[in-house]
Amino acid sequence: MAKSVVQEFTKGLWNEIPPFRLVLGLCPTLAVTKTLENGVGMGVATTFVLICSNVLISMLRNVIPKKVRIACFIIVIATFVTIVELAMKAFQYPLYQSLGIFIPLIVVNCIVLGRAEAFAAKNSVVPSFADGLGMGVGFTLSLATLAAFREILGAGTITIPFISKVIPVLGSAFEPFAFMIEAPGAFVCLGLLLCVMNMLGKNKII
Repeated sequence: MAKSVVQEFTKGLWNEIPPFRLVLGLCPTLAVTKTLENGVGMGVATTFVLICSNVLISMLRNVIPKKVRIACFIIVIATFVTIVELAMKAFQYPLYQSLGIFIPLIVVNCIVLGRAEAFAAKNSVVPSFADGLGMGVGFTLSLATLAAFREILGAGTITIPFISKVIPVLGSAFEPFAFMIEAPGAFVCLGLLLCVMNMLGKNKII
């Protein structure tokens, strides 16, 4: 049982990491990763929704009628997204403003609904918790990596999550590559990271 739970958690950290292996959740991955703070903030918010919705759907899996399961899943997910949205408004309002529409759009994030349908609706609470946590942490690490790469090259700074402190990292002589924090730069960075991960996977380095 313990080994199974560990496997469910760790799969989301590499073998099934959402943006890079499953190629899911690309809209927020590309849209909010201009700064490290935005990337981590979106990742943490999505992780909370993933864990809570997975657990609740797992608990209700024998109660929810199959014919209306998708609608019920969306209601459960929307409930936790609303909680996240209200909490961010209360405690992290600048971050909430920065992420904008992408917070309520977690409701239709294919990662969250996909885990509910593919895993939580078919498994018990503990594995579903581990699955949600692993996928959430993997998603957060993906966004943080992409955001750090884009922010450092595009602005020469790094923004510390949740305290909004901007730290110069490349010195005053560095000429920011502004392309990296624009929409095309997001696609280029994502493509490069996908390339690196595929090379690592083929060579079995990790």
